[in-house]
Amino acid sequence: MLSVLKMYFQFGSSYRQKLYKGLFFTILGCLFEGVQITALWIVFTALTTDTLSTQTIFSALGVMLLSIIGAFICAHFKSENFCDANFSMAGTKRAEIGDTLRRLPMGYFNENSLGEVTAVMTNQLDVMQNLGGLLYMMVVGGLALTAIIVAFLFVFCWQLGLITAATFVLFCITMELLQAYVRNVSDKYVAANTTLISSVLEYVRGISVVRAFSLIDDAEGKYAKAVDDCRVQALNLELKALRFSVLQMVISKATSIIMCLVSVGLWLSGILDTAACLTVVVMSFMLFSRLESAGRFSTILRNLEIAMEQTNAILATPAMEEGEGLEKAASCDIELSHVSFGYDDRQILEDVSLSIPAGTSCAIVGPSGSGKTTLVRLIERFWDVNAGQVTLGGRDVRDYKVDALLQNFSTVFQGVFLFDDTIENNIKFGNPSATHEQVVDAAKRACCEEFIEALPNGYETRLGEGGSMLSGGERQRLSIARAILKDAPIVVLDEATANVDPENELELQRAIAELTNSKTVIMIAHRLKTVRKANQILVLDKGRIVQRGTHESLMAEGGIYADFVNMREKTVGWKIA
Repeated sequence: MLSVLKMYFQFGSSYRQKLYKGLFFTILGCLFEGVQITALWIVFTALTTDTLSTQTIFSALGVMLLSIIGAFICAHFKSENFCDANFSMAGTKRAEIGDTLRRLPMGYFNENSLGEVTAVMTNQLDVMQNLGGLLYMMVVGGLALTAIIVAFLFVFCWQLGLITAATFVLFCITMELLQAYVRNVSDKYVAANTTLISSVLEYVRGISVVRAFSLIDDAEGKYAKAVDDCRVQALNLELKALRFSVLQMVISKATSIIMCLVSVGLWLSGILDTAACLTVVVMSFMLFSRLESAGRFSTILRNLEIAMEQTNAILATPAMEEGEGLEKAASCDIELSHVSFGYDDRQILEDVSLSIPAGTSCAIVGPSGSGKTTLVRLIERFWDVNAGQVTLGGRDVRDYKVDALLQNFSTVFQGVFLFDDTIENNIKFGNPSATHEQVVDAAKRACCEEFIEALPNGYETRLGEGGSMLSGGERQRLSIARAILKDAPIVVLDEATANVDPENELELQRAIAELTNSKTVIMIAHRLKTVRKANQILVLDKGRIVQRGTHESLMAEGGIYADFVNMREKTVGWKIA
């Protein structure tokens, strides 16, 4: 238990001052609550010695008033500091995770499901921000108040102090045992909750496929199983914790009864006076109430620990090294020297070498699965090579700062991702400081103006999740507008015209020509109009470059490229009879 509380302070090190303040006011509030015992003792002393007077009553009321006001003020400040620290802590950790994810190799996302990251960013950090301070106030407050009352009892009678101290220690031991007892169950509950989040995301994102293939029962069955598993693990955790809660309650209530009996025995023996005996009897019923609450809340400490462990695990994931941390490339010359790359035991690229001089265009073609997209991603350093070297401007891409390296690239992906934001903000993602006029100009150049003006709110129209209110071609054109606005020296086109409507293709080709003018261009393409004009064409097959040259030289050479072109020309000539 103490290790979790210590970990909590380390986790919130940026807000440690507020946490210390919260802890200070928690303990101070317990002292004010403990003062109530003094008021009881004053009243009982006056009653048993026939000295009850107005002055005595006002003295007791004064002590009670001091206790109540002090406890109220402390409760305010401890809540203020803990809440401020916890919400700020969770917000900071979310921002740190976002920044960390941005700097991780893409291979990380192949090994770690979206559900796991989402669970940490949402549920786990929700546990932190909503329960972290509360747990600390309840657990530490309960322990502190009980320790204060035990100290009071030692003042009244050391025998009663020893009994309560022994019970206090025993109670703390049961709380530690509870943590060990529920550890495995808590881990299973958190895992089930993570699986549930993954299932929800998968179900919602794949609902169109589910409906198209009439797999509603199968999909709902998987989702329902995840829900039921989460329910079972949550119930199991509560039942496990309940056993210890009952044990703790038995210990506290039994001690209260023993204290009553012992205090009466000591009174009969003349060791305790009547006022002290009555005070102890009353105290025996309030002594362990806060401690019992601390015991119940300590069940959740393991969940808090898991939240911190998983958050720290993501933040500790090694980021891509930045070598010398270069900020700017000397030129846009790109070189790959004997590059090999693979995922685990699956080899994607093998001994690939190429050169793309600045200001030239390079088309990459080949069968599906030959490694075209992977090759381009290595140039942009989405992954690090397993062997060989990728250089930009004569320097290894690993020597650049990650952000500085990517400033050299404008990428138009085949699978366009748009944010649930306005059209203008989606285009400005390429250049957040751009003016509205620059956004409009980029949209015009990417042939977006016509469909944007037809929307109800024009550039202020929200696109919905993933740009769901636009067609595939419209989304593609917006992504090109985004790339135009970024105006990077190297342009990467990953099947940029694959989803464009035929009637818009000519205009889009003109927009791409304007985008790529005087730029270094790397294109993954199957359309001959795009490939023919490239300064060099690389043909990949099974992870190796098997042909390279211009369109004319490759056609004369024959092989995969010539077969590819001939097949395309035949399909263009097909007609429906």
